[in-house]
Amino acid sequence: MSNYNNENLNQFSEMFKALSNVHRLNIFLYLAEYCNPGELSTEKEMRLTVGELGEGLNIAPSTVSHHLKELRRTGLIRMDRQGKNIECWVEEKTIDQLVEFFQTSKGGE
Repeated sequence: MSNYNNENLNQFSEMFKALSNVHRLNIFLYLAEYCNPGELSTEKEMRLTVGELGEGLNIAPSTVSHHLKELRRTGLIRMDRQGKNIECWVEEKTIDQLVEFFQTSKGGE
């Protein structure tokens, strides 16, 4: 863990706090599964709108929006307004950082 300073650890801690809420974890997993790079051909196809996400998870749009803001604040997802819609997708760079974090904490295996 010597590769991480307090700022890095605080950033990861915030991500883990965000994912500790069952609704946020469910939203994140849904986005991660749906927006899997390599399975869809374009960046546009790798995104969901808030409405589509709410429908897929049976969560009210206002509740989804609240949780998405928290996931975005921690860098786990990205959001972009397209007219009336807000598109959201998993932030690949952050996922790579999480993978590296867990690999490093396992002793570099």
